Parts: sequence; structure tokens; C-alpha cells
Amino acid sequence: MKDDIDAGVEPSAPAWAVFGDLMSVLLGAFVLILVGVIGMQLELSTKLETEVKKRLDLSSKLETEVQQREVETQRREALEHALAVPLAAGQVTLIDGRIGISGSVLFALNSDQLQPEGRKVLQSLIAPLSAYLKEHDEVLMVSGFTDDQPIHENNRRFADNWELSAQRALTVTRALINDGISPEIVFAAAFGEQRPVAANTDEAGRANNRRVEIAPIPKSANAGAATSE
Repeated sequence: MKDDIDAGVEPSAPAWAVFGDLMSVLLGAFVLILVGVIGMQLELSTKLETEVKKRLDLSSKLETEVQQREVETQRREALEHALAVPLAAGQVTLIDGRIGISGSVLFALNSDQLQPEGRKVLQSLIAPLSAYLKEHDEVLMVSGFTDDQPIHENNRRFADNWELSAQRALTVTRALINDGISPEIVFAAAFGEQRPVAANTDEAGRANNRRVEIAPIPKSANAGAATSE
């Protein structure tokens, strides 16, 4: 009878085996937590490095822009100083580094023949422009512009405003060369009616749009424009 009772009782599991299983579970959990923490640290470190790089890049870009603006401001101030006399006389305007001359001063309506008054204005620019270009190692872009009115039907010399603006720009370019500007540092460009500075709704606005602009530009910019064409 006693043997039967003893035979029905299962022996308990050893304590060390249960403890070992518990430690294994704890160790596994610790390893998982450690791996997770390391992964988060790596992710945060990567994000921090990326953010620092972005900030450094932004700071570098801002510094470059500030330097470029300072250089551009110095260029404009130097050009304004060089053109002090014609500017004071009201013969030309200077806006954003572009020397503007009214088309009515240079040419009669729908003509590319330089008027005596216009020739005098161009001659007054030779000395200051030559000194400025030599000091800053730049070139001149002479640009012709018109209003939006079509060429008169009886004017057979020009097919359209593009051709008129081109011929006017070439006339001014040749006049500058004849008066002493080196042909190696000046070129002509035509814009027709495409870049107005005023509305073409009245005569005053159209008169403002009929103009020639002379703009000193870096030689590298001129090379880039030639390449793009």
C-alpha cells in the first residue's frame, strides 16, 4: 500500500534547473534591451551627424552668399564712382550695375544711326569705363531694347524689333570701339521688346523701354553666356 502511494507522487524538479532557465530568460531580455539601446544610439548619432552636416553646409552657403553680395556691392560702388560725372550730368542712369542710355538720346525713332548728342554721351563714358574695366578685369555687354510697337511698314531696313535692337547695340558697340574700348572686351546683345522696364501703355513708358544698356560683367560670365548660346 505504501509502495503504491509513493509510486503516485512525482518528484519535484531540481531548483538549479529552474534558476538556470530564469537566468537564461533574463540574460536574453538584457541582450535584447542592450541591442535596442545601441541601435537607438547609433540612429541618434547618425541623425545628429546629418543635422550637423546640414547646418555646416547652410552656414557655408550663407557665408558664400554674404561674400558674393559684398563683392557685388563693391563692384557697383566702384562703377558708380567711376561714372560720377556723367551720372551727375543726368546723361546716363545706373541701376543694378547696368548703365542705361535713353534711346531718344542715341537714336531717332526707328533708326540705328547714332545722333551727335548720343555720340557725346558715349564719348564721356570711354575714360571711366576703360579705367574701371582695367582695374576689375571685366568686359562690356552692350544690350539693345525696344518698345512693343511694330516696325513701320515703310521702314524696310529692319524686319522686326529684334533686328532694330540688334543694330542699335552694334552701332553703340562700334562707337565705343572707335573711341578707344578694346574690341576684345566688348560684345553686343539684342533683346527686342522682351525686357521692358515700364509698361508699354503710353508714350512715356514706351520711351523708357527704347534704350541701350551697357553692363560690365565678369569675364567668366561672358564665357558662360557664349557657351550656352
